[in-house]
Amino acid sequence: MDETERRKLEHLEVALKGGVEATDTTMFEDVRLPHRALPELDLDDVNLETELFGVKVAAPVIISAITGGHKVAAKVNETLARAAQTLRIAMGVGSQRAVLKDPRLEPTYRVARDVAPDVPLIANIGASQLLTEFKVEHVLKAVEMINANAIAIHLNPAQEALQREGTPRFKGVLNALRELIRRVPVPVVVKEVGSGIPYEDAVKLEKSGVEYLDVAGLGGTSWPAIEGLRLLKGGNNLGSIISEAFRNWGIPTAASVCEVVAHTKLKVIASGGIRSGIDVAKALSLGAIASGIALPLLEPAYRGDVNGVINALKVIIEGLRVSMFLMGVRSVEELRRAKVIITGRLAQWLSIRASSYLQDKQAYG
Repeated sequence: MDETERRKLEHLEVALKGGVEATDTTMFEDVRLPHRALPELDLDDVNLETELFGVKVAAPVIISAITGGHKVAAKVNETLARAAQTLRIAMGVGSQRAVLKDPRLEPTYRVARDVAPDVPLIANIGASQLLTEFKVEHVLKAVEMINANAIAIHLNPAQEALQREGTPRFKGVLNALRELIRRVPVPVVVKEVGSGIPYEDAVKLEKSGVEYLDVAGLGGTSWPAIEGLRLLKGGNNLGSIISEAFRNWGIPTAASVCEVVAHTKLKVIASGGIRSGIDVAKALSLGAIASGIALPLLEPAYRGDVNGVINALKVIIEGLRVSMFLMGVRSVEELRRAKVIITGRLAQWLSIRASSYLQDKQAYG
């Protein structure tokens, strides 16, 4: 097992043990969805179908990237992909860095397409690796490997800075993305991994030709926390203390969604601490096109429990349906135009960062 493969497996094992989430919140608690006592529709009238990357899906829910490139990954990705196929929702695979270095690992990723031929799949490469290891040809290989409908380029500066094997090199990412967008045949999704994306960066990405942005904000899995636990296990107490200080670094998911929607025309995916159908409804009402979910699916996926993953997703999807019904909203597009009530820390944040958006989105006042 080489270094990359070992590290990917360690990440999975640390996450399974728990204690890896941010202690700060997503700020979705500051979003209230207006209740309609007279919704003037039946629950059966609510239609969750939408289109992602040119493919019609049953709900605006994405199984976010979890893992790949090690001995356990094939089972995890097969389990997740079977659930995605059953529910007709999109799925992302974990970073394909390992397989681009060792083609023998290809089955741990390709299995996703083998068992989920009809749903959108998102390939995955790290932005810093575009500068240090890989060229566009490698990205094309990653896309081809799983017949992907899109390619995610993940931005993880906090993780790279704190990881003992990290490559915190991000100078030149925008130029690399411009070249990539020009040459790849599928949409490019730029995504964070748990620290959110501010509108200033989103504007730069939009000008570079990016169309999709997954904010992956603060409030869910914290990669500084994961790397800190790895360092502690390896006996690096000082490094662990430094990493722990950054557990809550970043932009809360709700704030990041609002900022990007307010200042760009990017298609925004909301991930980072999404734990319920109500969270998804809130994210979409703020302007996102879909929500990504990972950590709640990890344990059943690790066990190979397809029904466990399906049931966890059904709880979220049906929670979204009921939320829309209680708001009197029939479709995903209608939900994205809905007014909401924004209070507390999020309202304060947006009064500074997106005041016009805040005024336009409020249901009352």
